[in-house]
Amino acid sequence: MVTTNLDKIFNPKTVAIIGASDKEGSVGNAIVKNFTELGYKGKVYLVNPRTPEILGIKTYQKIEQIPGTIDLAMIATPAKTVPAIMEECGQAGVKGAIIVSAGFKEIGSEGKALEDKILQIKNKYAMRVIGPNCIGIIRPRNNLNATFTNKMPKPGKIAFISQSGALGSAILDWANHENIGFSNFVSIGSMLDVDFGDLIDYFGTDPQTKSILMYAEGITQARKFMSAAKHFARTKPIIVVKSGKYTESAKAVASHTGSLSGEDAIYNAAFKRAGIVRVEEIEDLFNAAEVLGTQPLPHGPNLAIITNAGGPGVMATDALIAKGGKLAKLNKKTMDELNNALPHFWSRGNPIDVLGDAGAEQYRTAVEACLNDENINGILIIFTQQAVSKAIEVANTIVNLIKNKTYQNKTIITSFMGYGAVQEANSILNANNIPTYSTPENAIKTYMYMYQYERNVQLIYETPEERPIDTAPPKRPIMAILRNAAKENRELLTEDEAKKLLDYYNFPVVKTEAATTPEEAVAFAHQIGYPVVLKILSPQITHKTDAGGVMLYLDSDIDVKQAFNIIIHRAKKYNPKAEILGVTVQPMISMKGYEIILGGKTDPIFGPIILFGMGGVGVELFKDYSIGLPPLNSTLIRRMMEETKVYQLLKGYRNVQPANLKLLEETMVLFSQLLVDFPQIKEIDVNPLLINEKEACILDARITIDKSKVFKKLEPHEHLVISPYPKKYENPWTLRNGQEVLLRPIKPEDEPMWLEMFQSFSEESIRYRFFQILKDTPHEVRVRYCNIDYDREIAIVAELSEEDHKRILGVGRVSIEPDGKTGELAFIIGDQWQGQGLGTKVVDFVLEIAKEMHVETVYAIMLPDNRRALNLTKKMGFKLDYLSDGTVKGTLDLRDEMPSEKCPEPKSPEPTLEADKKDKATSEKEKTEKIKLENDAPPEAEVTSL
Repeated sequence: MVTTNLDKIFNPKTVAIIGASDKEGSVGNAIVKNFTELGYKGKVYLVNPRTPEILGIKTYQKIEQIPGTIDLAMIATPAKTVPAIMEECGQAGVKGAIIVSAGFKEIGSEGKALEDKILQIKNKYAMRVIGPNCIGIIRPRNNLNATFTNKMPKPGKIAFISQSGALGSAILDWANHENIGFSNFVSIGSMLDVDFGDLIDYFGTDPQTKSILMYAEGITQARKFMSAAKHFARTKPIIVVKSGKYTESAKAVASHTGSLSGEDAIYNAAFKRAGIVRVEEIEDLFNAAEVLGTQPLPHGPNLAIITNAGGPGVMATDALIAKGGKLAKLNKKTMDELNNALPHFWSRGNPIDVLGDAGAEQYRTAVEACLNDENINGILIIFTQQAVSKAIEVANTIVNLIKNKTYQNKTIITSFMGYGAVQEANSILNANNIPTYSTPENAIKTYMYMYQYERNVQLIYETPEERPIDTAPPKRPIMAILRNAAKENRELLTEDEAKKLLDYYNFPVVKTEAATTPEEAVAFAHQIGYPVVLKILSPQITHKTDAGGVMLYLDSDIDVKQAFNIIIHRAKKYNPKAEILGVTVQPMISMKGYEIILGGKTDPIFGPIILFGMGGVGVELFKDYSIGLPPLNSTLIRRMMEETKVYQLLKGYRNVQPANLKLLEETMVLFSQLLVDFPQIKEIDVNPLLINEKEACILDARITIDKSKVFKKLEPHEHLVISPYPKKYENPWTLRNGQEVLLRPIKPEDEPMWLEMFQSFSEESIRYRFFQILKDTPHEVRVRYCNIDYDREIAIVAELSEEDHKRILGVGRVSIEPDGKTGELAFIIGDQWQGQGLGTKVVDFVLEIAKEMHVETVYAIMLPDNRRALNLTKKMGFKLDYLSDGTVKGTLDLRDEMPSEKCPEPKSPEPTLEADKKDKATSEKEKTEKIKLENDAPPEAEVTSL
């Protein structure tokens, strides 16, 4: 989240081309021509020690000889020379560099060593670097082509980021042919420094960019990437093509979770969680970008298909079902309208076949009926040119319908099939922002991308909460198990250890004892009670059933002794090198239910992941599973379950009772928290988890650990890519009237209380806070305020509990800008709670947290008559400036303060008011006013900041 100095790259006033050349066809020559012949307005300097001028432009031997400061250095020299050149650039004050040179880590260890040197120099001088091994960047509106390709695209609203230079060059060529424009084009190469997360943050705040398109081969710094994508996906669609979908790099792994959760499936889960749309092909990138910016998003997968030909309707239906969509069920009113208006032989269902001789009026009737049907989320209109059909009339009819505001909340896409006969109709549709496609399949594909985007963005609004410390399971006994295994140089916990760990964490685990002799097994069987189950206990035998290492329904001492010997014999035969520790003895569970697998593993890029799916022996046979990234709450978990076929089974069928889904959700939330709390867990399989309508039980579990993390001091949650609820900032505090409130970070669940607080504000408070009088705030705005990314924003609420009712009295917030160093302060206290010292305390608290988050400067924007906010910020050390737009900007430099190791505990105010102590000579009226000014802090900053 640090975009510092990226402006030096994307808006340079001075550029030095190092490696400029007069050799026609060379990279250095192409770069010079792009800067000098395509209209770039800034100053360009050429660096080449072997020639005095290039293309009539004076050259310099070194960058240090250039007068003034250089914003951007374009480096096009052999790889081995780049570290020394970077050092010279740093000494000369250059803050941005694009390295187009190749020959770095892609060639091996020697190239990697060069990259390491460049990285050290970049950090030393606080430079930003794009590349190496890249094409460069283009900003058409600025006539900036900092690449060695001579293709200058037209200006547009799309920012395109490519990890492949060759593909990027091809895209530029294709976009010019298709008349597609760009706000920015970036080839990022090896991502030594600037990566996808940086660019999403930068383009997210670029007013010329409406959508962000990416070609990605891999992601670096996943937490930064996820945070940036989640932050901007709500307002700017982020669409990605990710290559490597079917890589053959899977290695043999010991757990079901490890074998199922491949790299591509994890990327899919991460993209969904971040609100990113993943498409299949490059063309889909631009199709999706076009439609996401012009059409309302469908709130469901239910599509109505209107066609004048049966075949294309069937093709569209096949494509819709294949991609997870549904044919909308037409309601009775729609059916009646269609029956009255269409010929007797119409299809009488969805797809709606208006027949081949249908004209504009039949299309109008069908489309209007579907627009009024609440069962329908979107409409696909298919037109094929037939003898009496008139494409232009049909197109104009659709346009006129869409102009009616009543119908502007429903998605409409079209497929006018053919070429010459429908070309003008397609132009009419495109001119009115109605997407049209040459085939129904492409139209369906785009519709489902739209639905996927809507669904993914909704996922962003679900922020999980860290488990409360007072109800969390004890961690010391669990760490004792992990340490014991690590001391014995084991990665794999025994089954007995694994189940004990889960039992400590309050999972419903079947009682399990480990026996090393037949006699011990009999003794444990007596303790547990017959019938029992025996299973092989060996670190090397993962799949016990395959080894013949499981025997069921043992109901006597003789059976147990015989089973013990048989299992040991089979295990030795199955794997002669395996270490046989004995057997486990468990009760024979008689409960009937559904078998589920819960799995987890640590991904090298995205950290811990969770797998849910059909369990038992069929887990790898059916491969019915979904993946999520913790922390997860019940809503996110329900979404995970809905992606699987076994979910339909869990809801019950025929005479079988449905599973207790609430209990399953609670178990999965607990499972998610286990992976949040213990980064030492490398892989875990709970398979099967048996669940029915009443209870759940874990029958088997397998856990491997990362020994390197067991004795290492780890920062809290450093292994996660999604920041959990920061429980550490919860603190009680007492108002002046003696009532106790809880100061804590805001949560998504606070939306109803936030609305109640808003509705209690006076018009004056609302005007101060929002700079206008608002009667209400829509759900989307409330969600934005309550559902925040704790990595880039902190909002502290004061919560008052009154018997069975809770309310929010006020909010203080610091929103961190993409540079990571600047934050905007906003605060508001409910009118009836002003004068209690709460405004001062909340603002003080969020400023301390901001300092802990390494924010250097905080500002607040206020109205000039908001005296209470002006006084409060001034008291906090803000310097106030009156701006030309009539507002007041307060600025606080946190670097002037002593560094804070941790956020201090809030303390209740002294019973004697500070204002009384400071000013004995002030009149009673002035004193009262001063107290109000200092302690009440209603609104001040922009609506986007609360």
